[in-house]
Amino acid sequence: MPGRDPFDFPRSWEADVVLSDGGTVHLRPITPDDGEKLREFHGRLSERTRYFRYFGPYPRIPQRDLERFSTVDHHDRVALIALLGDDIVAVGRFDRLHSDKHSDGQGDTHRGDSAEVAFVVQDGHQGRGLGSILLEHLAAAAREVGLARFEAEVLAENGQMVRVFRDAGYQVSRAFEEGVLHLEFAIDPTDESVAVARAREQAAEARSVHNLLHPRSIAVIGASTDPTKIGHAVLKNLLEADFNGPVYPVNAEHRAVRGVRAYPTVLDIPDDVDLAVVAVPAASVDEVMDGCLAKGVKALVVVSSGYGETGPDGLSAERRLAAEARAHGMRVVGPNALGVINLDPKVRLNASLAPKLPGRGRAGFFCQSGALGTAILANAAGWGLGLSTFVSAGNRADVSGNDLLQYWETDPATDVVLLYLESFGNPRKFARLARRLGRTKPIVAVKSGRHAVVPGLAATGAKVDEASVQALFEQAGVIRVDSLAQLFDTALLLAHQPLPTGKRVAVVGNSTAIGLLAADTLLAQDLDLAGDPVDVGAQATPEEFAKAVQEALDRSDTDALVVVFVPPIAVPGAAYARALKEAAHRTKPIVSTFLAVEGIPDELKMPGKGSIPSYASPERAVLALARAVRYARWRAAPQGTFTRPGGIDLDRARSIVDNPGSELRLDDHKAVELLECYGIDVVPFRIAHSEEEAVAAADELGYPVAMKATSERLRHRTDLVGVRLDIAQRESVKAAYHDLAALSGKPGVYVQRMAPKGVSCVLGLQDDPSFGTLVWFGLSGLVSDLLGDRAYRAVPLTDTDAAELVAAPKAAPLLTGYRGDEPADLKALQELVLRLAALAEDLPEVRSLKLEPVLASAAGAFVSSARIVIGPPPSLHDAGPRRLR
Repeated sequence: MPGRDPFDFPRSWEADVVLSDGGTVHLRPITPDDGEKLREFHGRLSERTRYFRYFGPYPRIPQRDLERFSTVDHHDRVALIALLGDDIVAVGRFDRLHSDKHSDGQGDTHRGDSAEVAFVVQDGHQGRGLGSILLEHLAAAAREVGLARFEAEVLAENGQMVRVFRDAGYQVSRAFEEGVLHLEFAIDPTDESVAVARAREQAAEARSVHNLLHPRSIAVIGASTDPTKIGHAVLKNLLEADFNGPVYPVNAEHRAVRGVRAYPTVLDIPDDVDLAVVAVPAASVDEVMDGCLAKGVKALVVVSSGYGETGPDGLSAERRLAAEARAHGMRVVGPNALGVINLDPKVRLNASLAPKLPGRGRAGFFCQSGALGTAILANAAGWGLGLSTFVSAGNRADVSGNDLLQYWETDPATDVVLLYLESFGNPRKFARLARRLGRTKPIVAVKSGRHAVVPGLAATGAKVDEASVQALFEQAGVIRVDSLAQLFDTALLLAHQPLPTGKRVAVVGNSTAIGLLAADTLLAQDLDLAGDPVDVGAQATPEEFAKAVQEALDRSDTDALVVVFVPPIAVPGAAYARALKEAAHRTKPIVSTFLAVEGIPDELKMPGKGSIPSYASPERAVLALARAVRYARWRAAPQGTFTRPGGIDLDRARSIVDNPGSELRLDDHKAVELLECYGIDVVPFRIAHSEEEAVAAADELGYPVAMKATSERLRHRTDLVGVRLDIAQRESVKAAYHDLAALSGKPGVYVQRMAPKGVSCVLGLQDDPSFGTLVWFGLSGLVSDLLGDRAYRAVPLTDTDAAELVAAPKAAPLLTGYRGDEPADLKALQELVLRLAALAEDLPEVRSLKLEPVLASAAGAFVSSARIVIGPPPSLHDAGPRRLR
């Protein structure tokens, strides 16, 4: 059996994990080679810790026990070790418990579904969350080998270990006898255990980013006296930003750099170093890493290039860099990064190559591109957009946008999150984090690579269209924009003005033409015009202008205001700006085209929230406001609940798709069987290979029947050339058989019971390179196909997501009684969507699935045909216990 070799463990059980204090360790199964490390680990434990683990004095591990502890089969006996550098700092293990029942009367013992679990953490590393992480990973491994329950014996006085089990989110039963607690619990994930794990993940990853952005001391490795070198630029920027802590240049050739004493290596620095900025060539980084590891550096920012962007060899070096850093407790930004910035006056950190910084503000910015980062920071400064923090992660070998989302969720200095993304390292996790963060803080994102063809669909030329990608972002509350200019436009509004409570917008200005432009754009963006645009006239005084603004804001039917103002030649604009500020509401947002200035003009700045952003044109002002309106509507809408439909036979479903070696299409009967496991019924059908079989099938199914060509191309044509409907007689069955067989060019037809007439729909699953598995829905027909009228949602889906998906296509009114037709049963369609989403969550082996047609009527939703392709499952980074990708 695989796994019996003590050196042959499942590689998926290895993981880098973040601890509660933001540090990292490497988890992996133990092997016999770890015996000496285990002995040294035991020797570092205090007497009290050994007593709690072994229930008595155990000063040394006998050789026999050492071999038993370090030699396991990775099936019935499993042990995981947590490594920091070359040292073991924690061990967790379970041993399967065998039942007393006998299977065959011959004395063979059944293998049980319970195991005894135990772990021990080195004293100096207790309180870092290692026990909780080991329990999560042991439970996941145990489920893989067929276990369902854990049991543990814990001394009653060992409160810390009792809390690990109690707080994990499992339903724990207890028994107490002679000072020992006996604990038992099922290890299948529960809503509570998943919530606990994700809360701990958020806290740990946020803490690791906090450590990165709040260092107490910094070393610049590769600090150069040559002004053209990046090592010089980084040191210069750190010093000019007046970092609130010591900065140590590392340069083996000079005693000082920019007047600051330099050290030959990081190990020569006399004090602790929290953050190291690495600016040496890629070929020298391995040597630098060794010094950082020995020094106990907490985080690295690698601005050096020459890694994954150069090809396979560089990518290998990049992965090695990240793995080594994590295994020694460090997080890494980069390589090929622009750097990190924290504008908090208590920190004043500019560990980047950017010479120009914006002012301090309430927006956090994550940028994947180092090349764009400098321009982004310069533009933010020019437009008056202040930032709290900025991270340019380059190749993202470790720290990614997801880590920053975790940090910004609880960062009191950040109100708005801005993202420039080129790809998603862990799209499922991104969607989960963004959905949660977006409920309290708006996320604005630019994503490049918009027109890539989805893998697996290239043969058909199909792709996820832009409207559908926008819908995916909106599902998670992300405000997607098309350019960096639009990102700044939207960020200015969100950072300085309150969210609109509705979509009724008033327009006030001193130019009828510009006011009409604003009104036209409002209506085009599905916003409502609150009354006619107000034109105060070119000769209006500041007081008259302010009165019109105040009256518009005071109206009960106004949720927001657009001000369009071109000052008269004879009167300075400052007087009108003062009047506008005094009239402004703090509860209703205002956008303006004021003096045609972009950003926040000095005349419209206010302390705290309330500054009025100005845009070069009224169209841009209105577009920014429209995005804020849509986001506010999403944020105020019910979140929905993740509901799992009943009647699912998961074990049977997994047996159908188990271990596909390559992509293959399930035959019709297997497809029907798989859908049945999820409560999805296909209208009964038979495959007939002669007219006699066709007649017999029709007799069995009951008239009327539908008959379809076996050629998929023919039977799914919108003109129904390969389909015959409402066949009610045997002779008609025979005639239809010959027609369809001739069309296909081979014998054989589908004979199917007629479903109730309804609106023809199509529903499916597909892989998306950015978002993982998508559920998609549309109405059948040539026009819908031509216009790409489909809606998409990423799994998992809430009941609200399912309802929105069904209502999203432009042709969806056909389902709700358009032109007096009887409405379809939308609840039945939504139930079908949720069942399909559950299948996608449970069975990553299902690479694509298509139900076509689905006939939606008042009687329900009836699936007529299914096409399912299975294959090796993709990597699901957001499944299972906590780990870094």
